[in-house]
Amino acid sequence: MNALELTLIRIGFLVILWLFVIAAVGVIRTDLFGQSSRARRRVSAATAPMTSQKPAKPPAKPPRPSRSVPRQLLVTAGTLAGTSLGLADQQITIGRAGDATLVLSDDYASTRHARLFPQDGQWLVEDLGSTNGTYLDRQKVTGPTPVPVGVPIRIGKTVLELRR
Repeated sequence: MNALELTLIRIGFLVILWLFVIAAVGVIRTDLFGQSSRARRRVSAATAPMTSQKPAKPPAKPPRPSRSVPRQLLVTAGTLAGTSLGLADQQITIGRAGDATLVLSDDYASTRHARLFPQDGQWLVEDLGSTNGTYLDRQKVTGPTPVPVGVPIRIGKTVLELRR
């Protein structure tokens, strides 16, 4: 090999190394500080209610609690195994952040990893842009997904279930 080819290979490796470092810093920044402002605007624009010309209907009566409605969130595996949270009509945020409803000390969980929230009489799980993903019974959660009672939700090494 001549000197020019060797220099071009060295420069190529240097460029690849810097791209890797920049990508790693971006992942760490997202994990520490949450989503970027562009991503938050995209999410909020996507979830913003559509305006229409139809008159608003009066709110429907909340459904009566039945025996099939889950009443608690139970941690079945991980460092918090055995911990349970009572389910009310407000969302549960899960992650390593101190302000999360369920604070995980799991290295594979993001700062704001996922949320569980009630909608139309059922509970849904939504991944909040986590690095390692949220899984519902071995299927990766890509959007708000209904959670049946007793089906495991995996966040890193932590496993959660809705119970009656």
